Amino acid sequence: MSAKYIVSAVLGSFGIAWVCDYYVSDKKIFGGSTPSTITNKEWEEETDKKFQAWPRTAGPPVVMNPISRQNFVVKSRSE
Repeated sequence: MSAKYIVSAVLGSFGIAWVCDYYVSDKKIFGGSTPSTITNKEWEEETDKKFQAWPRTAGPPVVMNPISRQNFVVKSRSE
C-alpha cells in the first residue's frame, strides 16, 4: 500500500528536478549564455587534438600512504 506512494513520490521528485534543470540550464531563465568553447566545434576538435598529443611520460610511482610501507628512516637520538 505505501509502496505506491513512495514510488510515485520518487518519480514525482525526479520529474520536478528534471523540469527545474531543463529551465535553469537549457532555457537559461536566470540569464547568461552558453560559452563559445562548448558551442564551437573547431575549438572542441583542437582541444581533443591537444589532449591526444600530450607526451605521456610518467614519473616515479607515488605512494599514497608512505607510513604503511614502513620504509622511512628513523634517526635515533644519540647524544
